[in-house]
Amino acid sequence: MKLRIGSGVVRLVAATAACLLCAALAKGQNATQEKPLMADQVFKNVQVLKGIPVDEFMGTMGFFAAALSLNCTECHTADAINDLKEYATDTPLKQTARRMVLMVRGINQNYFGGKAVVTCYTCHRTSSMPKNVVSLVEQYNTPAEDPNEVQLETNPPPGIATPDQIFDKYIQALGGAQKLASITSYTAKGTYQGFDTSDETVPLEVYAKSPSQSTIIVHAKLGDVIKTFDGRSGWNAMVGGLLPLLPLSGGDLDGAKFDASLFFPAGIKQYLADWRSSFPSTEIDDRPVQVVQGMTASKTPIKLYFDAESGLLVREVRYRPTAVGLIPTQVDYSDYRDVSGVKEPFHWVMTWTDGKSTADLTDVQLNLPTDASKFNKPKVN
Repeated sequence: MKLRIGSGVVRLVAATAACLLCAALAKGQNATQEKPLMADQVFKNVQVLKGIPVDEFMGTMGFFAAALSLNCTECHTADAINDLKEYATDTPLKQTARRMVLMVRGINQNYFGGKAVVTCYTCHRTSSMPKNVVSLVEQYNTPAEDPNEVQLETNPPPGIATPDQIFDKYIQALGGAQKLASITSYTAKGTYQGFDTSDETVPLEVYAKSPSQSTIIVHAKLGDVIKTFDGRSGWNAMVGGLLPLLPLSGGDLDGAKFDASLFFPAGIKQYLADWRSSFPSTEIDDRPVQVVQGMTASKTPIKLYFDAESGLLVREVRYRPTAVGLIPTQVDYSDYRDVSGVKEPFHWVMTWTDGKSTADLTDVQLNLPTDASKFNKPKVN
């Protein structure tokens, strides 16, 4: 199922990365995992970010943009907006960025055992210039709490619900284990608005098949944007992108696999490992939520936020490791409606470093026959 940054980031970084609408994608039976493309095999003049997959490379560009509030052409040449080859041209800011990457890498190696404790965001915090003067406003005013930043407590207070208790309430809120176990397919239509449609509202189709295959098709004016996961491999296909077909890897692939599972929530307890719920109390939109965190196979955390009263899932936060730090992706779910005795969210909002996308469903149907070809690797011209 599921910034402060300039609009240039949304149009340029996001367009080339084709960052997964809800990467709500999934799992097939006989697929083989596609080998990811490496950045230095695809792009020219890559110097300090060699040997990482293309989608991680693009995520790293998004990390730079978000940390400094700069768009693509503020680091690359202005000509790059019309000629993609110009992204390889060196500029003073690109050269500075390389030095900063090496500096941060050295700090983390020398003082934190190689963990990405210090990142671009540590000093820049959405400013092109790092702050070096104390802010009295920040010191003496209570900052707004960000529920995404809550951390597991070593000694949690008594009475915190266990992951099993939270999941059981969620399953019951959706319609019960027996009803959920009967779902074999999911089909939806609606509208989509986001970076890849220039914020225009366009038609949307969603297909999912148990155990967790799925495809999302956004009918953008310049051509369809397709997000597919066939069970082991995933792709983003986008007309006019730097790479028309971008294979997913690492945390993007983990996120796609987990999100696909949410179409079939009966087995949610088995989708991740090491579930934990010892988080401090927090709220989303002034409503108390219960937080559960699980770990993917590659040890990347995913947090789930459940409304404390209704038990319904209202937010997911997952993370993509990049060469310079973790990139968060937030997916919010709301407008739950009854579909054949099961509650389904009809409103999805995805927020990440490169922009924001909104899906509003108008028709959701369960257990319709679904052609297996819907989940094939997308074909691009």
